[in-house]
Amino acid sequence: MKTEGGVQFTGRKRSLIEDARKERENGSPSPGASRCADNFVFEEKDGKVTLNILFSLSSEKKSGLSKTGKVFETFEANIHHIETRPGRRTKNCVVADLEYFIRCEVHSSDTDVLINSLKRVADDVRSITEDKEGTLYQEWITHQMRREVYQTLRSIYPTHACRQYLETLQQLEKGCGYGPDRIPQLCDISTFLKEKTGFQLRPVAGLLSARDFLASLAFRVFQCTQYIRHSSTPMHSPEPDCCHELLGHIPMLADKEFAQFSQEIGLASLGASDEGIEKLSTLYWFTVEFGLCKQDGAVKAYGAGLLSSYGELMYALSNEPEYKPFNAEEAAVQPYQDQSYQPVYFVSESFEDAKAKLRRYSLAIQKPFSVRYDPFTSSLEVLDQPGKIQNALSQMREDLKILHCALEKLV
Repeated sequence: MKTEGGVQFTGRKRSLIEDARKERENGSPSPGASRCADNFVFEEKDGKVTLNILFSLSSEKKSGLSKTGKVFETFEANIHHIETRPGRRTKNCVVADLEYFIRCEVHSSDTDVLINSLKRVADDVRSITEDKEGTLYQEWITHQMRREVYQTLRSIYPTHACRQYLETLQQLEKGCGYGPDRIPQLCDISTFLKEKTGFQLRPVAGLLSARDFLASLAFRVFQCTQYIRHSSTPMHSPEPDCCHELLGHIPMLADKEFAQFSQEIGLASLGASDEGIEKLSTLYWFTVEFGLCKQDGAVKAYGAGLLSSYGELMYALSNEPEYKPFNAEEAAVQPYQDQSYQPVYFVSESFEDAKAKLRRYSLAIQKPFSVRYDPFTSSLEVLDQPGKIQNALSQMREDLKILHCALEKLV
């Protein structure tokens, strides 16, 4: 069994290919992080309650930690959990060296006086009351996990990620709030993608069928999950989650060649049979999710499943797996692995080469109609009449005239 960062790899619970093999599951619950009962607070038992407390200590309070420890000792608090993270500016504009999260059990009659005692020796003391159901605790855990994931992956991107990924990641860090201590907003990212490649994000709360997901790509719409991986396995998620979407997919969708390649898969899916959808889903798996490419004589990763998984990214660029030159017909029927790392990865010469091979594959798919995407209206036109085809050819001629005129000015 493979491990990622010391965490056992337990396999992916769902994949696009598996979805394509089944009918849409009516009433399927949307994926979500596991929630344990001990995340909730003020659960009274035998006259005691469980408190979740956040506070910070500045460098000005040299003996703050020992004094806070005395407070918990005085009230005979049973500490179940304690974590720290680098501090931030508090409500009193004091820059804290560290912030502390403590879950403890105390006598119900002592809760108010314990909190007041902490406020005398610490800054920005906050307790989580029953109506918030552990939201501050979840915020704390999420922040810690995102920082770990971002910093760990960011450290190996320069040597493992493709050039296009690195370029757009820097732009996202500069303009969209990407970073270990920042949470980017989907609306800002969607605006960024729209300006770069015409892609837009559409938040979804549950699972989509493979056909629906691929069809959205045809309209340059990427269905973005809202699920966040469980904090116990920060380097791996069995389902696509926010870390996978934001660190894996978004930077690549900001590249024009890759965005076009992704849309080509979506266009090929329209009108395809169930068997065709399964093959396109497999093709998507070995390219958009786990694809590799050649750059400057070295193999680099461009697949989102690799770029959001430290363990598999390291494995994919090691000497262990088998590499095959990208071939759309072969990739579409290659057995995939969702319980461990892939034994085989396909390596493209370039995105342009991969797109050309995909187009040739798409032409062989038996469909009752052909479509054309209109970037001006973000709509699709079914080419089922001679007049529509003639209009499309006329538009292409006008575009070629513009390009020809531009070329003449350069020579």
